Amino acid sequence: MNQRSVVTSTWSPLRQSVFRALWIATIASNVGTWMQDVGAAWLMTSLSNSPLMVALVESATTLPMFMLALPAGALADILDRRRLLLITQGWMMFAAAALGMLTYLGITTPWLLLTLTFLLGFGAAMNAPAWQAIVPELVQYRDLHSAVALNSIGFNISRALGPALGGLIISAAGVYPTFLLNAVTFLGVMVVLYRWERTPSESALPSERLFGAMKAGVRYVRQSPPLRNALYRSVAFILFASVLWSLMPVYARNTLGLGASGYGMILTFIGLGAVAGAEALSRVRKTLSIDHVVTVSASVFGIAITTLAFIQDFVMVCVLMFVCGGAWLTLLSRLNASVQSSVPSWVRARALSVYLLLFFGTFALGSFLWGLTASHIGIPETFLTAGIGLFAGLVITARFRLKDYEGMDLSPTKRWPTPTSFDDVDPRSGPVLVTVEYRIDPGRSEGFAKVMNEVKRTRLRDGAIRWNLYRDTEDKGKYLETFVVESWLEHLRQHERITASDNDLLDQALKFHLGDKPPVVSHLIAERLK
Repeated sequence: MNQRSVVTSTWSPLRQSVFRALWIATIASNVGTWMQDVGAAWLMTSLSNSPLMVALVESATTLPMFMLALPAGALADILDRRRLLLITQGWMMFAAAALGMLTYLGITTPWLLLTLTFLLGFGAAMNAPAWQAIVPELVQYRDLHSAVALNSIGFNISRALGPALGGLIISAAGVYPTFLLNAVTFLGVMVVLYRWERTPSESALPSERLFGAMKAGVRYVRQSPPLRNALYRSVAFILFASVLWSLMPVYARNTLGLGASGYGMILTFIGLGAVAGAEALSRVRKTLSIDHVVTVSASVFGIAITTLAFIQDFVMVCVLMFVCGGAWLTLLSRLNASVQSSVPSWVRARALSVYLLLFFGTFALGSFLWGLTASHIGIPETFLTAGIGLFAGLVITARFRLKDYEGMDLSPTKRWPTPTSFDDVDPRSGPVLVTVEYRIDPGRSEGFAKVMNEVKRTRLRDGAIRWNLYRDTEDKGKYLETFVVESWLEHLRQHERITASDNDLLDQALKFHLGDKPPVVSHLIAERLK
């Protein structure tokens, strides 16, 4: 069996000391985050009776991700990810402390709560791409799926503990301690990050500029079917699944008549279900494809939120939340691992930032829409509408399959030698035209064109802005591949970006080439005419 496709134990990444320390510290930090989320949502129900204002707490948390995901991902690929994470963790610590102090002084208003929640979301948005991008640096590739699932387990352990603790603290001492305790929990993560001796990526080329790096990330996603399919499936799920998180606080208080501890207990059952789902995921991966896992998980989640429209029993709601937690974890961890395993290191944070942008942007939009809908038609009817919509989205996106893209080898390879050039070539001069001349058996032209269509995606993903394949009108066996890159420096980066999977694809193209000599490659830089 290919080593890269080995299914490992869910717990195997804990053998890596840095991952283990960061995992434990993150659980503690996320416990604080969940206590704060309970406190913020519950405080808003005290400050305003509007379902829309309560739902806006979730929007304020997730909207920054929509606004900042792309620049955050670009910065995480350009800068040292460890230092960036230390800065963002410090930002969130101070924002949480400020909210705690203002609430203690009794001067927090609904809009001040939303503002400080937004600032916390700002820090989380700048933190998220770098945080997810370091996972492959902490574990072996064969443990990547397990590491993603294990991070989800840790997140949901904190989801199980945090809301319950938050509810108890609010009942005993009020809301403000949940904010102050959250601020303290960021310190543990910062200590582990500070002591981590990260090996920086090696490149003889200068760092990319922010705007250019953002364009490169978007371009990569546009030319990557695995990423696009995962994005389509995520959006279709999150748009409707967000109803659970946006309306659960007001549902617990107004429909079920619960206090803070009861609301915390409901969220605890979501966390417990997620932990159970993560433990089962390693077994499910051995028998079901990612497409089947996503379809089954989304269906189970849809049935659960639809059932909420017809019941008002606390015990049954807890059971349904347990089911929702398991389905949520199973689906999103598989999609997240699919994204991480389908992109190389040089663009990983940017690709994840696009994923997070759509994920949280859709979440923020969904929270707003479901809050608005509930204000007009009621909470039970809104749950029913969202459940029906989730199944409709599942049907519409079923054709965007994911299973064909597992197991790609995206480790870097030095297939291309550094192109020779005159000493006086300015690295930022361009555009650059690259041509590759092939000699092909005319009888195999159809197969060659099919392979070159995939080569096109590779060239465009790695930096080309235009690509074409030309056939000679006088010589049926002569083909000329051309692609244009913005600058000589960007073309040099293409040489560093080629992966083992790209290498295999180019080998397939070369098998069509006739003769003992390789295709003739030329590099031409645009002349600046006066």
